[in-house]
Amino acid sequence: MNEVINVLIVGVGGQGVLLASEVLSEMAMKAGLDVKKSEVHGMSQRGGVVSSHVKFGPKVYSPIIPYGQADILISFEQAEALRAVDWIKKDGLIATSRTRLVPPITAGGKFKYPDDPVADLKKKVKNVIAIDADKIALELGNPRLVNILLLGVVSSRLDFEISVWEEAIRARVKAKFVDLNLKAFARGRELAKESAGAAV
Repeated sequence: MNEVINVLIVGVGGQGVLLASEVLSEMAMKAGLDVKKSEVHGMSQRGGVVSSHVKFGPKVYSPIIPYGQADILISFEQAEALRAVDWIKKDGLIATSRTRLVPPITAGGKFKYPDDPVADLKKKVKNVIAIDADKIALELGNPRLVNILLLGVVSSRLDFEISVWEEAIRARVKAKFVDLNLKAFARGRELAKESAGAAV
């Protein structure tokens, strides 16, 4: 790999944004790359916005991804993906859950939750994979698997050995949940192949 890959991960508190960024960073380090990571999670315990910038490559000089320079946007909530879309390159990849978490601020009428955030995303970026991640994670046995499920989706578009991803999951996930997370990761890869760039 000769270039730096920029990955922005967004969601709300409790969705596993930080764990996903840790697994991704661990994977890149195990692959021998330089990694820089930055996080914003001030209100994460109250359901507020959480984001993490992860950059990896031969040499990374800054942890912050400028607007319009993210190669990949991973989102665990569809409106959060739309809110972060200005970070993504025109030819970048968006992997998002169709999860719909309407914030309390909408009750005052000053903010309207988008009718179809995924459709709006597709007007701005060609490569969008949108999956019903909550439902699939629940089918796998735990609704908290959404983050690893989406990492599985994204892994299919990155040139790293599966064994390196699996090592990173084992290193960052509690031992009693490793098997379930590996299962979610594998399912994410299947979904990416099935979608071939289309919505799932």
